[in-house]
Amino acid sequence: MIRLDRKGAILGLVVGSAFAASMVTGEGPLSTGKDWPNYGGNKAGNRYSPLTQINTRNVTNLQVAWMYDAAEKPDANGRRRDRAIQCQPIVVDGILYGTTPDLNLFALKAGTGEQLWRFEPSRNDRRNSNRGVVYWQSGTDKRILYTVGSSLYAINAATGESISSFGTDGKADLHEGLQTNLDHDVSKLSVNATSPGIVYQNTFIIGSSVSESGDAAPGHIRAFDVVTGKLKWVFHTIPQPGELGYDTWPKDAYKKIGAVNNWSGMSLDDKRGVVYFGTGSPASDFYGGDRKGQNLFANCIMALEAETGKLKWYYQTIHHDLWDRDHPCPPNLITLNRNGKRVDAVVQTTKDGLVYVLDRDKGTSLFPVEERKVPINGLPDEHPWPTQKYPIKPLPLNRQVYTEADITDLSPEAHAYVKERFLQLKTNNKFAPPSEKGTLLFGYSGGAEWGGNAIDPSGILYQNVNEEPWELIMTKRADLAQRNTPVTAGNALYIANCAACHGQDRRGSGPELPSLIDIGKRRSVDEIKTLLKTGSGRMPSFGHLSDKDRDALISFLLNTETGSPKVAQASTNTPASANKSGFPYVPTYVSKVWQRFTDKEGYPGIKPPWGTLNAIDLNTGDYLWRVPLGEYPELAKKGIPTTGTDSYGGPLATAGGLVFIAGTKDEKIRAFDKKTGKVVWEYQLPAGGFATPISYEVNGKQYIVIAAGGGRGQKLGGNYIAFVLK
Repeated sequence: MIRLDRKGAILGLVVGSAFAASMVTGEGPLSTGKDWPNYGGNKAGNRYSPLTQINTRNVTNLQVAWMYDAAEKPDANGRRRDRAIQCQPIVVDGILYGTTPDLNLFALKAGTGEQLWRFEPSRNDRRNSNRGVVYWQSGTDKRILYTVGSSLYAINAATGESISSFGTDGKADLHEGLQTNLDHDVSKLSVNATSPGIVYQNTFIIGSSVSESGDAAPGHIRAFDVVTGKLKWVFHTIPQPGELGYDTWPKDAYKKIGAVNNWSGMSLDDKRGVVYFGTGSPASDFYGGDRKGQNLFANCIMALEAETGKLKWYYQTIHHDLWDRDHPCPPNLITLNRNGKRVDAVVQTTKDGLVYVLDRDKGTSLFPVEERKVPINGLPDEHPWPTQKYPIKPLPLNRQVYTEADITDLSPEAHAYVKERFLQLKTNNKFAPPSEKGTLLFGYSGGAEWGGNAIDPSGILYQNVNEEPWELIMTKRADLAQRNTPVTAGNALYIANCAACHGQDRRGSGPELPSLIDIGKRRSVDEIKTLLKTGSGRMPSFGHLSDKDRDALISFLLNTETGSPKVAQASTNTPASANKSGFPYVPTYVSKVWQRFTDKEGYPGIKPPWGTLNAIDLNTGDYLWRVPLGEYPELAKKGIPTTGTDSYGGPLATAGGLVFIAGTKDEKIRAFDKKTGKVVWEYQLPAGGFATPISYEVNGKQYIVIAAGGGRGQKLGGNYIAFVLK
């Protein structure tokens, strides 16, 4: 295991086996070639390029080959949509396909960046994040499938025109297959897909992103016919009567509990005909008083038959999740050498920095995993599960418990400020249940994130990791009413629908959970109405609210409410729009504070490193190296060694001995030497590259491409940038 000093410098390392260059795994039907035809490069999700033209000897000669301006034009008021490009494009037959910040689809000549066509979806579709698109071909029929809001589009890959015979007028509805209860109308709920689905023959399989509160739609896995757009099968991630796992929930939980969704993407073994993915937590986050039990199939690594949706196996990593520890990225498929035998494996990294390595056919762990007792002193009516999993190897990618020794020492002032709050929130176990006193925890915005990881054929995993603590303080939803504090209708709706993310004080926490204070200075009433109806980015749609409810909520946000307070509405603990079925589900407890744990200047309240890039030999489970990833220029000017920053987007490994990665707050793309972790090239992007780079070859030249769209609280960009050797 690598040891780092408090500034993130390497003190020493213990290396397991050397790179096993002779073990060429993940080739054949799972390999990439000159193109980059899938999200993740190949269907195994390896994020690995076999190209060698760009290598450790000449990478310093990289230069910009072309730039494509994908940015949207300002509206009549000079405003642009504050949205990053998270798309990892694909390349097929020398054509690059990707999306703009506003989710227009485009095709370029991959060697020059020249636009061939651009498709604009319906303006009625929600503009959520989009991380990739899917290519399918049968003879001369070539299609791009991608999602915009709750719509799945099929586009002619040659012309950019909608294929009208697909679904209804060229698109299928991602709400289809989710209606499981006549009283639980999902049609108005937020359902979209940030990560692309995956294709097996003529079957398109996809997960979804849904709300994380009581209005969450079910997160069932669906498959659609690629040609017709018709629904082929549904796998219920919240089991129904007679299905495996039904007894791990209270009776009829499927009628009101939502989420348990795959929002992070999938991998596919074409030879086996099996799709692999991870699921998220049930709604709502942090409180499970009404979902007593183990809660299958939440927080599971899963394998389904791609053609039928039949369950092959599952492996639950968190029982009865109370910490929002979704599986944040697609599994990675690789063949390893374990005890002299070649074993096909599934590799899943997690938000709390764990690495699970499972047998691809059995779903059993290839390394020891212990089930240990954990605290069960939860909130009233809560039912924490008494044990949780602890993988013994590989060791965690980041710290698991925040101790007093970890308190930041950037300055005496920062240390004193953080220590005072640390002593109030000190948490000795990573599985301490949420409480009204408050807890400190890792596992949100990292360890691993949605950008995923790269694995080269020798079985070496490269993973970027965020290492920042968060503070969580719970409160009873109706506590204001219980204290006879006047609560207006709009305030009650805010508590029921918004406080879990933005806090009761509306202060939020950074770009992921923005402050709503003075929202009227940044958004017009019409813009806020649209956001509430359609959602945007991480924010779900509140389509289940009536127009009257939305108007009351907007009045509260803009501080323009009139009329008498309505204590009774808050005390019922039920939003005005809830119906007799108990939907939307309204948890008794919600988060009062859910934010990064920082010093006064906004830097993480923990000693660096705050972000790292890691290399692990999965054949042995040993770390090869760990280095800080990214820096804060203002701290570097003060002589503070590289701290690392949080990063969004994943790595690209190449046969040229390199790992390319962007995604950091300093807005650089870097190349690391795969063997040593040393930075051998870097380039200052015009805006943050919060996406995963790709590599391909056109006319004998190897290219590296990254989307530099900015966002995440920093300046906006809008470019796709290609690099090539001079």
